[in-house]
Amino acid sequence: MKTLGFHRIVASLALAFSLVIGTPAAMAQDAAATEQLESADPADVADVADPEAVSAGSDAYTPMAPTEGKGMPVAGGWDIQPQYSEDGEFAYGLHYGLIWVMAGISIFVLALLLYVIFRFRKGANPVPSKTSHNTLIEVIWTVVPALILLAIAIPSITLIARQYETPPKDAITIKAIGYQWYWGYAYPDNGDFEIVSNMLKEEDDPTRGDARARTDTDGPEQLAVDNRMVVPAGVPIRLQVTAADVIHSFAVPSLWFKMDGVPGRLNERIFQVDEPGVYYGQCSELCGARHGFMPIVVEALPMDQYNAWVLAQGGTIAGADEEGIEADPSLPPTQEPESAVEGAPGAGAAPVA
Repeated sequence: MKTLGFHRIVASLALAFSLVIGTPAAMAQDAAATEQLESADPADVADVADPEAVSAGSDAYTPMAPTEGKGMPVAGGWDIQPQYSEDGEFAYGLHYGLIWVMAGISIFVLALLLYVIFRFRKGANPVPSKTSHNTLIEVIWTVVPALILLAIAIPSITLIARQYETPPKDAITIKAIGYQWYWGYAYPDNGDFEIVSNMLKEEDDPTRGDARARTDTDGPEQLAVDNRMVVPAGVPIRLQVTAADVIHSFAVPSLWFKMDGVPGRLNERIFQVDEPGVYYGQCSELCGARHGFMPIVVEALPMDQYNAWVLAQGGTIAGADEEGIEADPSLPPTQEPESAVEGAPGAGAAPVA
């Protein structure tokens, strides 16, 4: 409970920090990330996902199968999820460091309490001491806790600062838009197309209609979606978060990322996934009746496969002709630009009253 409380404090400080300093608006990009960054080897995907789920070197896009226990909650889990970003790994180390600090303080206080109980009990001290002050002890119990708090504050503030570093100039811009109650993902650096992501329902759900049902290759129940947010792995991303109607929150625990989407405001943070894989999250701001049914799925692909996916959506890649990047012309767009929820507004459209 103490650890959870500390993380709430850190999260609150981070949110307050963002509200004070604000977030910069999106800047026009002068150079494509494909000309700056090397593509990951598709063979490296084998140890993080089903190697048959992503076809190496293919221009087509096949959704990656998730790896059990990676990027998702597990039954009976009591720790925070393993992290797959640099900030997450730093925070995970701080988390365990603080556990040892708390354990050491608790053991010391318990030992001191037991010593006082037995050493200064009435039977051993029929005439109690009347000492009222001890300068050395008072200095120690003031200075030592202050030093401990300082030691905790330094990495805590460092973590907050890391989370709000300005994305590099060549970062790929992706925008997440919260709707009631689904997500839209726009790719302004790749032709400004937008897709819509809805939660997949179960086979026996009477409200499913004509939408396809969830399968095990989509992910856990109530976390799987029809259209994922696809990103390149191992490269910096300028992730912008906003909302079309009410406040939503884009949160992926295994990537140590959480940012509110506020209507009329564009919040921005650097976002990077270290390994190819599928990572699950949820809206983390109470946004209405179906708040619990707008999950987030991030699929990180090697750069060459990300480029192929972009072209398959009808998007563009700067320098694609020079690098010989092509999409299969017979391949239809693999993700739909409209919500599967009847009556919901399409991507980029105004909310329905």
